This record gives sequence, C-alpha cells and structure tokens, in this order.
Amino acid sequence: MQSPADRQDRHEYPAHWEADVVLRDGGTARIRPITIDDADRLVSFYEQVSDESKYYRFFAPYPRLSAKDVHRFTHHDFVDRVGLAATIGGEFIATVRYDRINANGMPASSPADEAEVAFLVQDAHQGRGVASALLEHIAAVARERGIRRFAAEVLPANTKMIKVFTDAGYTQKRSFEDGVVRLEFDLEPTDRSVAVQHAREQRAEARSVRRLLAPGSVAVVGVGRAPGGVGRSVLGNIRDAGHPGRLYAVNKAFPEDLEEVDGVPARRSVRDIDGPVDLAVVAVPADQVPTVVAECGEHGVQGLVVLSAGYAESGPEGRERQRALVRLARAYGMRIIGPNAFGVINTAPAVRLNASLAPEMPRPGRIGMFAQSGAIGIALLSRLHRRGGGVTGVTGVSTFVSAGNRADVSGNDVLQYWYDDPDTDVALMYLESIGNPRKFTRLARRTAAAKPLVVVQGTGTAPPGHAVRATRLPHDTVSALLRQAGVIRVDTITELVDAGLLLARQPLPAGPRVAILGNSESLGVLTYDRCLAEGLRPARPVDLTTAATAEDFRRALGQALADDTHDAVVVTVIPAIGEGAPGDAELAEALRAAAATVPGKPVLVVHVELGGLAEALSAAASTAPQAADRQAETPDPADRPPAALPATPPDGTHLIPAYPAAERAVRALAEAVRYGQWRREAADPGRVPEYDDIDEKGAARLIDGLLRRGQGLTIGQEETCELLAAYGIQVRRALPAPSPDEAAEAARTLGYPVALKATAPHLRHRADLGGVRLDLADEEQLRRAYAELTELFGKPEELRPVVQGMAPRGVDTVVRAVIDPAAGAVLSFGLAGAASQLLGDMAHRLVPVTDREATSLVRSIRTAPLLFGWRGSTPVDTPALEELLLRLSRLVDDHPEVVAVTLEPVVVAPHGASVLGATVRLAPPPARDDLGPRTMPAY
Repeated sequence: MQSPADRQDRHEYPAHWEADVVLRDGGTARIRPITIDDADRLVSFYEQVSDESKYYRFFAPYPRLSAKDVHRFTHHDFVDRVGLAATIGGEFIATVRYDRINANGMPASSPADEAEVAFLVQDAHQGRGVASALLEHIAAVARERGIRRFAAEVLPANTKMIKVFTDAGYTQKRSFEDGVVRLEFDLEPTDRSVAVQHAREQRAEARSVRRLLAPGSVAVVGVGRAPGGVGRSVLGNIRDAGHPGRLYAVNKAFPEDLEEVDGVPARRSVRDIDGPVDLAVVAVPADQVPTVVAECGEHGVQGLVVLSAGYAESGPEGRERQRALVRLARAYGMRIIGPNAFGVINTAPAVRLNASLAPEMPRPGRIGMFAQSGAIGIALLSRLHRRGGGVTGVTGVSTFVSAGNRADVSGNDVLQYWYDDPDTDVALMYLESIGNPRKFTRLARRTAAAKPLVVVQGTGTAPPGHAVRATRLPHDTVSALLRQAGVIRVDTITELVDAGLLLARQPLPAGPRVAILGNSESLGVLTYDRCLAEGLRPARPVDLTTAATAEDFRRALGQALADDTHDAVVVTVIPAIGEGAPGDAELAEALRAAAATVPGKPVLVVHVELGGLAEALSAAASTAPQAADRQAETPDPADRPPAALPATPPDGTHLIPAYPAAERAVRALAEAVRYGQWRREAADPGRVPEYDDIDEKGAARLIDGLLRRGQGLTIGQEETCELLAAYGIQVRRALPAPSPDEAAEAARTLGYPVALKATAPHLRHRADLGGVRLDLADEEQLRRAYAELTELFGKPEELRPVVQGMAPRGVDTVVRAVIDPAAGAVLSFGLAGAASQLLGDMAHRLVPVTDREATSLVRSIRTAPLLFGWRGSTPVDTPALEELLLRLSRLVDDHPEVVAVTLEPVVVAPHGASVLGATVRLAPPPARDDLGPRTMPAY
C-alpha cells in the first residue's frame, strides 16, 4: 500500500495560491506552489543556503539534497502535503512546507487537522520578512484544506525562526524536549494576528513607496539626443531640482563615445552603469519598455516610474501589454508607478526629486498630493502654487505622486507611506476610482486618526486602464462610507485645495461656533449666511467699518479668540481707501500677532480682490485721473491683497489662509469642524453590544440547511421570520388571504384590529395607490375592504392579499443591509417612502456597527427631525430603533451568507419598533481578501 508521501498529486495545480507580496524592505516577491518541475530550482536554491541554515532546518549537517529529498520536496498532493516557494526573477529565495500528521506525529489524511511546518530562507534574503509572508500564506492554504493547527520543531539557537512564529500573533503553546523547542499554534486568525498582519503590511508598503520617492540614484531611460522630448525634459527637471544623488541619462541610440548629456553621465543601457540604480524613469515607446524593464531588473533597480503611454488606456491590446509589464517588473522584485504616469516629486531638502513633467519644483511644504490623472496633477500643482501664499506665509508640497494607470502602486500604497511620514501633515487625493474600497476605507480610517485626508472622488466610472473591482453600491453610498472613515470628502479640485490649505495651516476647531469680524458689513452678513447653510453656529458679525486700522483688526481678533464661546474666527477684508487705511503687510502683521495669543483656534481670512475692476471704475468716474496722470510703475507690494504676501512667519506660528470668496472659506471651515468632530468621536468609537438572546448557532444551522437547496435564493416568509427571530428581530405575522373567508379566518387568528395589504410587486409598499387598508375593527369592515381591493386592482391571485395585526402608529422607516463584494457589508437607514426613494435620504455605515454609530446613523438623515418631535409631534422610540439596527448588523456580520436584508416598513412608535415586512437573500459569501494573507493586486 502506498504511503501518503508516495501518492501522486490528487488535486489540480491550485493557481489561486499564487500571489505577489511586498516584503519588509519594500521589495517584492512571488509566492507560488512548488511542483515537480521545480527540481532544478530547488537544488540551485539549496546550494546557496549556508551550512548553518541547513543545520537549523534538518538538525544535522546536510550539505546537499538527495534525489529522494528532491522528489519528496517537489511532489505534493496539495492537500496533505503542500510546499510553497518565494521567488524573485523565477528563482527560489525561500520555501515552506507542511505535512499533515495524526496525534502520534505520523503522516495522515483528513480528518486529521494538524500539520508539521518547516521553513528554509536563503541567507542573502533573511531579515526581509520572507518567512513571515510565507507563514501567512501557508496558514491560509492549511485552513482551506481543513487544517486547524501547526506544529514546528526548532533548535533553540534558531532564534530568528522562533521569532517568526511567536510574533505572528496566533494562539500558541511552547514546550522543550530532547533539546528541541516545539511550538504549537492555532491557525484561526485572532485580533492580534490580524493587527500584526496589518502592521507588517503598512511597514512594507510604506517602504516600497519610500524607495520610489527617495532614491539615492536615478536613471532616466529614453533621453533624446536633441533637446525636447519627455525623457530629456524629465532629466532636466531632476537636475534643476538639485537632486543630490547620482543621475544618469540612458538611451540605446547614444553614440558609444558620448559621455554626457546636459552635464549628466550618458549610458547606452542601464547595465552599463557602474554602481547601483535605485529608480529608473522610463520614457521609451511601449514596445521597448519590456527590454528596459528586464535590463533594470538584472541590474538590481529597485523601482520604476513609467511615463510611457500605449497601455490599458489604449484598448484591449494595451491592457494585455500592461499586465505583462507588471508581471515582468514583479518577477524582478520591482514596483511600478504608472504606466502613463506624470511622475513623482519629493521636496525634502535631502532628496529634492522632481522626476515628473512639471517644469518647476513646487514650494516645499507639508501637503502630500496624489492624483491618478496627469491633467489633474498639473491642475493641483498649479492651484496650490497660486494659492500657496497666505496672509502670513506660504504652504507647499511634501510629496506628489501622479500614478497614471496605477497598474501597481496605487493610492492605498501612498496612504501607507503618508501615515507615518514626518514631512506630511495633510494628504490630498484625487481618485478617479477606488480599486479596493474595503482596504482603502481601513487605511483611510487609520490615517485620518493621525492627519487629515481630503479626497475628491470620481463618479465611480473607472477610466480606461484602471483595474478596478466592481462595486454595486451607489456613488453617494461610497461617499458616505468614506466620511464614516474620517475622509474629508469634497467635490472639486478648488475645494480640495481650499480645505488642504486650512488644515495644513491651522489647528482643528473645537466646535461649530464661529466669530465673524471685518471692515465690510455686507461681506460679514454673506459669511454669516454661508455659515448657517453649512450647519455652523455663527455669532452676529462685528463690523469694524471701512475706517478700521490694523490695530482695530488686531484688537477685535484678539477679543474674538479670547472669547470661550467662539471655536473659530473668520476675518473679512475689503481694500480700504484713505490715509488711515492699513497696508497689506501691516494688516498681516496685526492678524498674526493677534492669532499668536490664542494658537489653539483657527483663523481664516476672506478678502475681496478688485484687480482691474478698480481701474475700470475709476476711469468711468468724473474724479478719475487722466491717462497722462497715471504712474506707469509697478504697484507697491503693500497695495496687493493679503493673499499675495510671501511673508514668512516666526517659527511655531500658524499660517493664516486667505480665500477670495466667503463660501469657499466657510465650506473649508465646515469640513474642518466635521473632521474635528470625527477625530474626537474616533477616540471612543463605541462597542458592538452583546445580546444574550441571540442564537448564533441556530441561525447558522438554518442558513446551512437553506443553502443546500441552491445557490443564491430569497428565502420564504416563514424562514425569514425564523432567521430574524434568532437575532431577536420579531416580524409581525402576515397571513395569506386568497379569499374573503380565509381573510376573516386569518383576522380571527391574529385578533382585531387588522390591516389588509396587497403584496403584489407593483403594489407592495405603495400605500399611496390604495393597496393597504388599516384599522379594520371587525369582520364586516374586513370583507368590505377585501371587496374594494379586488374591485380596484383585480383578482386575489393578482393582488396576493395578506392580513396582518395592526402595529402602534409611528414613523415608517426602512432598514437595509447588503454585502458588497468590494466594499463589504453595509447597513443603511432612512424613512420609508418618498424621503428615501425619491430624495435618496439614506444614511450608511459599515458593518459591524457600534452603539455610537447606530446612534449617529439614525440622526444623520436629513429627515431625522421627524423622529424627534418635529413641529410638536410625539417623539418616537429611537433607542428601540437603534437596537434593531445593532441586531441586524450582528446578523450580517456573524453570517456573511446573509447577503441582503430589507426590513420595510419598520414602524417606530413612541414605545417600541415593529417590523411589518422583511426579505432575506442568502448566497455563498463573496471572497474576503482582507481576511487572507497579504497580497498585491493580481495580474
């Protein structure tokens, strides 16, 4: 009889186990199953492992693998025996394998649920996090094959491997016997193991971006011999920015005797460069890019910025070319920004990198910027450059990334970098699409807890060339979920820059109370009205009159800031005329001095810039000087509006942003107020309550039984009521009434008063059409109502009438939960009828929902006042409604097979909430990549 080790493969090659991963140092590797075709690779790999590492693996000197060893380590059934390899350039750098064992430690098959696991990492790649990544992947494979526990025997001196196991975060036991440390650990993910995985992911992805943004040496491939062209322009931009590292110009068409281009060393190939190259900027035609990438990979280049076009944005052929590009780069452990990218910028003094098509280096500053589109990237840089000057200084860019088709490096990767980048205080992102909404939401929540994240989100239609996971959620729902994660969601590039300047220059407001002061009554009133429209609480404007001096502004601003009833101050300024009118420099100094007295409150300036209008109005007036009397000299800087002042404030002074319109200043302030509120609430997000009456196991049994009937089904009314009841959600019984007599019998069963409803799809939830009769007190009224319905709408079999007991009067609401394959489980709430259906007044939260989130969910719809006694009505029982939301959240979180639930209507009365209708859809749950091992997007 054959032993398990001698059996041939019983399963097809599991291609879904293949994955690209980012390692601890920012490089990449590919993880894949080991097959019988890998014998030569395995032998070559083993020959490069040190004798010490071999000893640690086999507990004895083991200089070479025998033919039997090679056969054993390359022949797997992918169930009881599995081997994975980490590869770079197609060659093994590490391996891991498990063998299923029984309680006696002997080879076994299912249902045995324990396996012995062992690693071997090439010495040159130790310390890169390869073993940690392999452990995550082999554990996921083992869980898929029914293995619940790993055992590993390690020599005490092999401290690195012991650390790999102990740091993974799994629940484990350790014992010492016969000179060997035996580790046993469960493979079920724990909160700690997931946290460890996310922390490793952040460090690895952040370092991979840092290698692209802070290279020690750069090669521009595709530099033309004549001035002009993309490659030559980028080379000049890098040189002119003052990058301190080595810079090379590369073009295979260079003459062999050419030594320099524009003062930069010239080479015909990256392979001809002496010394390392950290970053290659590729600007050659698309058909030449693979050769360049291969040369870069062979030379050890760490990352690529591909400016070349002609990829997925050009159609199916280009899309396949893009996939091949990513696969080739990853094979060499390189990451890519692009293709079709605008480039990257890093203004840090030690880096000064402008590897982009931007002809000028932006001002250094604290704002990080990401755009997928090159055109949008240009617009962002241009607007920030124009707006960067403020009343008391300038604001600039820390890093800028325009990712083009973002075939590899995406906004998620850049967020990982910005999270702990000490040079970035505010992150601005223009996202035409969100490739992984679930991961982006997780990263955004963590980033927003540390620094503001402002996002302009596209309409949801991905541009050509963007590999985007499909989401069925409406655009507004995705926007609401981003706000829940702390994202400051704006609609335009102008608003993006407006909010970014405020958040980069000023502290967060402690609340919505706003003081308004200035030298224009009308501008103050306009600002006041905009504050009300944005939900702020403005005080009456203080009019300093047009005769106000700089000292008047300083004194008034100081008083407003010192007032504990104000959380922020908006200063409105119009150009003043006359001898006592303050100049811009004088006014800026006065505002700065006043703001410094209370540095914890934000100050904004709204200024009116007349520009050419003043000259035109003067020329039309009788008192205007004639053309010959006008001085043709440059105006004094003191006559310019405050926003143009480049004054540099003292260290520690907040820069005061200036806005040309009240609505723009107030909108930015309102976003800062909402973000500040989110930050305070995020410190205590609440908890997911436990309910003693929830029968999770009973619900699981019911779901399993129902799913055996078929894939994806809307379950019947009885099963719906039973499933919801397992989570404490009671649905009022509705009995079918196919005839008047059966309706009367149903009413006697339920007890009067009752309601008679038509449940046909075209009449369901449409009380306005007359398909519902309420408060039927006796059989006579019931039969009369039945006759009216059939006379109006047709035969009973067309109406599908039901009889239901009357619920207490209240406000009709609708509660929904849906599992989106891209974003995850989402809980939604709104008022039933026109408010939600016509006006789209629905609020949304990601599941699981905490008690604080349930409270905010109920209050965040525009029609929420109807629940709280609007115009003298009786307030309804919102705590009962919140409990219902929490119970439904638990249901879909505990059972991902519940892919859609609708409770409609839910009548919320002064005491209690009644669910009158419910539908539940079951299906096998969509795959969740956030619960598996770390992987890069597949290509």
